Amino acid sequence: MRKSGVKKLAGLLVLSSLAGTAAVARPRDTPATSQTARQALVEMFFGKTSGTFAKHLPAATLSAIEKAGALDTLQQYSLLARQLQAKGKTLETFDTGSTLLVAEDVQSSQKFEILVDSDSLRGDEDNIEVSFQTYKDKQPQPTPFLPRMAFGMKMESGVWKLNDIQVTVRVPLADPDFLKGLTQTMQARAQATSATAMQSHTQPATASFGSDASVLAAMQSIVKAENIYSSTYGMIGYTCTLSDLDGFGGGEPNPHQAMLIPSGLASGKKYGYVFTLSGCTGTPATTFRVVAVPSVNGLGRRALCSDQSGAIRYSAEGNSATCIASGSPVQ
Repeated sequence: MRKSGVKKLAGLLVLSSLAGTAAVARPRDTPATSQTARQALVEMFFGKTSGTFAKHLPAATLSAIEKAGALDTLQQYSLLARQLQAKGKTLETFDTGSTLLVAEDVQSSQKFEILVDSDSLRGDEDNIEVSFQTYKDKQPQPTPFLPRMAFGMKMESGVWKLNDIQVTVRVPLADPDFLKGLTQTMQARAQATSATAMQSHTQPATASFGSDASVLAAMQSIVKAENIYSSTYGMIGYTCTLSDLDGFGGGEPNPHQAMLIPSGLASGKKYGYVFTLSGCTGTPATTFRVVAVPSVNGLGRRALCSDQSGAIRYSAEGNSATCIASGSPVQ
């Protein structure tokens, strides 16, 4: 099983816990089920028939999900075993012993195991702790970020239900394999950043906007927000205070927090650019100007500018005054 498959499987177990945080206690005189909590857990996540996931959720949880109209969505969790097998994986579960599940891809010589660390049965409650292990060519692989999980099972109306789940993630900061992977990731990002900067520096002035598309989208968002702001607050018109367009906070939108753009953009610094508003003349203001200039000079990035017309222009040398005076239209 590839690492992406392992993460998907572990992530699915985590996501499913969101549906199991509420439970209704079973009366003490309810007959016991012949199915163990462990068998119920296996059936819940790896059962091959439809509805096994929902079967082991508390009644209160199912009722809430049904009222929200999301009950049909739960059926996808019942298809996990079939999806794995359909992709050429062999899947085997165990009702007893130290291994809960083994999934193997013979073609890639990869194997994934869910191991039972402890199974603590106390009356109508059972706490099952598991960990994970991956193999490549029969050799254990270092997986420092795979979590350890504890499934809290509780009897309800004669059926074991998933009552809660705890997740613990260990990050071994001094582990050689962890440090090696971290170093490789950081080096790859640094190389990518350097390559992007070099490409931007050597890019001809007549080329399309290319790698600065995110900055262009931000400019378009501000222009659109200004038009909405002007229409909404007609007595004010356009605003030259970028934070007035901010989308952060609660309550109702107002002239000082119109909730039209993300807070990161409203701060004026985004994507390595500084965004500013000016030129709001008149009462109400009928004009405005927005410019975006690189926060660091010398990288060959362009300056952008626009106004109430909505047309966006650029200056190849990154100068806002040149953009306003004689900027070229963005292609």
